[in-house]
Amino acid sequence: MPQTLIFEDHYKKLGLEFFSGEHPGMINSNKFRHDVKIFFIPAGYELTVDFNRFKTIKPSLFFLSTQQVNIEHGKDGAILLYYNRDFYCIQIHDKEVACDGLLFHNVFEIPFIELDREEAAVVKKLFSEIQYELEWKDSSAEEMIRTYVKQLIIRSTRMWKKQHLDQAIVKISGHELDIFRDFSRFLEIHFREKHHVSDYADLLHMAPKTLTHKFRALRLESPNQLIINRILLEAKRLLLYTDKPVKEIAHHLGYEDPAYFNRLFTQKTENTPSNFRKNYLSGKKYNT
Repeated sequence: MPQTLIFEDHYKKLGLEFFSGEHPGMINSNKFRHDVKIFFIPAGYELTVDFNRFKTIKPSLFFLSTQQVNIEHGKDGAILLYYNRDFYCIQIHDKEVACDGLLFHNVFEIPFIELDREEAAVVKKLFSEIQYELEWKDSSAEEMIRTYVKQLIIRSTRMWKKQHLDQAIVKISGHELDIFRDFSRFLEIHFREKHHVSDYADLLHMAPKTLTHKFRALRLESPNQLIINRILLEAKRLLLYTDKPVKEIAHHLGYEDPAYFNRLFTQKTENTPSNFRKNYLSGKKYNT
């Protein structure tokens, strides 16, 4: 069993889990369901995040919120930091390092960074400092821990941009990047009931064509495709991790006509929802 350290005060919560050996399924438990999660994973792990497979060549940090994570192969040394929004996000005004910043719910759908030896040492040191404060339980521990979490997120955000954004995106204005972050945030909140680009353009106070053009200019998938991707991802999660009937899933995702949802899912995945569930659960894990 993993070693657990936790801070709780009224609505605020933060914890650390230190894993040893194989631990598949642990971070999918309801214990972490509503938390923001930063997962330090040593080299040599194999895992899937939702339906994307990763093999860690270097020590890595994964930034998780609602994703389903399965560890397929691992060893000692993994550390999970988890916290709720009342602990950290509610006091953060910088969008880039908040819970809806570049690391979480980003339109690029890249939830990790790789760490070289020096960066890994710094990250481990920050985890160690958080561990010390959780064990010490001083009256000032909460503020110290929050300081270390912010350092971790700021450093990670810098590394994420360096590793995953091409120079054209890095050089655009902060206001322009805010558009992508805000789109990601609105999409995560509203994808179940808002299915059209115009819905998000309204929230961003711009014309749908303008929003689409901004994504195209940076060679990103279109807003329409990102909306569909998010709906399909949730559909796949519900098909595999719940026993909800397809009709109920369609309604949950905002489709009054289940037949329309079936056609959309089949067109985009080349499998009906029922066949997707049946084939995946039987072990036929095709490319999703």
